[in-house]
Order: sequence, then structure tokens, then C-alpha cells
Amino acid sequence: MKSHHSRRTALASILAATALALTACGGPSGPAESGGDTSLSDVKSKGEIVFATEGTYRPFSFHADGAGELTGFDVEIAKAVAEKIGVKASFQETQFDGIFAGLDAKRFDAIANQISITDERKGKYDFSTPYTISTGVIVTKEEDNSITGFESLKGKTTAQSLTSSFYKMTVDAGANVQAVEGWAQSATLVQQGRVDATVNDKLTYLDYAKSTPDSGLKIAAETTEKTESAFTFRKGSTELVAAVDKALADLAADGTLAGISEEYFGADVTK
Repeated sequence: MKSHHSRRTALASILAATALALTACGGPSGPAESGGDTSLSDVKSKGEIVFATEGTYRPFSFHADGAGELTGFDVEIAKAVAEKIGVKASFQETQFDGIFAGLDAKRFDAIANQISITDERKGKYDFSTPYTISTGVIVTKEEDNSITGFESLKGKTTAQSLTSSFYKMTVDAGANVQAVEGWAQSATLVQQGRVDATVNDKLTYLDYAKSTPDSGLKIAAETTEKTESAFTFRKGSTELVAAVDKALADLAADGTLAGISEEYFGADVTK
């Protein structure tokens, strides 16, 4: 996965993150300037909610067959949310390094791009209820039973991107790290026995395992800390966030979220 997508451990629980998102109303730069929160009425009046997404971030946001229709886990959930609200979902493909600036400039209504909830981001933006919950996992060869937790990494060799949030975790555990560019190279080195393990995001592994069922790899252990990703909004978008949260709750209750998750990951990563 690209370094800017490296998931950071979310310190707050789902309920705490949601509560903060719902109670954080607009400051001097928020909708209060125009006399109130019009985030939901603006979306309903134009009949669409515009999401920013990369379009190059498989399996979350990408073009089928390289040039086909925009699809992906985040895209499908965004479409389902929009339908529940009673509007159309539109997507504006944006490079990640400009995605928050575009939201600030009101070029779109929200971001649907696996944005992890962090304390720093909560100070600047509103978040929906998380629709992706993940952990960090240690991946080894199926027959390797020598690694059962992070304490087992001491003296072992792992393959890691040096910009990954998991790099420091493996170094702190006492592992020797072989630098790689990303997941594909890490998986190959583990399969070839050139390294003992790689530590990555669970979603990355599940996506790989679904498309490569005979990989010979397994999850040997996972972190207890969870990371949460959610739709991201400008501060003060309280009514729109509430509508999206209700839509997500309805989609969880009727099985839609689990169905989309099973399609992409072979597991329910939405709770």
C-alpha cells in the first residue's frame, strides 16, 4: 500500500470518534457564517453528494480493467449511503496529496478514500461512523509456527516499507528489517523464505488472500489496537454527518455493508 495510506492506530473507540464527529460544530470558518448548518440541505437541493476519491487505490477506489467504470469498496459503500439519503453519489477523482485541500475549498462534500480517524484529523474535520475497522497483522509462511506475536519477531527478519507505520513497530519488536517498496514485494520475499515475515494492514492481506488463495501465507498474529476509517467532512457538517451515520446504520442492519465487504475481502471488515 502507498505510504500515505499507512494506517495509524486510532486511540479513540468507535463511539468516542462518532461522538466527537457529531458534536464538533463549525467554528469561525464553518457554516455558522451563513447562518447555520446547510450541509444536508445543500446536498439534497442539488440531488447529489460529491465524494472525493483517488480512483487508483485498489481495492477501495479504482477503475475496473484499468479504464472501466469507477468501482471499489469505498465507492460501493458511498453509492449505497447516497441512495439511503435519497440523492445520487458523484465522484471527483483527486490525488491524495490534494484531497484535504479540495475538501477545505468546497470542491466536494466529503472524502471516500479510506481516511483513518486520527486525533490530529479530528481537530480539523468531521467524521462519519467508521465503515472500516482493521488491525496490523504479522504474515508468515503457512508452515512457520515460530512467530505467534510481536514478541516473536525479536531476531527475525521482516520485509517492510520504510515509510509504513508498521516499520517502527517491527524495529521496536527487535526485528531486522529488509526495505521493500510495498506489499507485493514483501509477500514474495516471505514466500521465497528470504525473510521470516512482513507486518502490514489486515485489509491488504485479506485483499491479497482473496485474489491469491494458494499463496502459502497466513496471518500469524495481529495487533489488539484497531484503526478506523470513515467518510470525512468539513467541520460543521453536523446534519450531513448525522444523515450519513443513519444511512450507515441502516446499511449495517440490512446486511448491505457486510455484503460489500465479503465481495471485496471475503470477510466483514465493517465492524
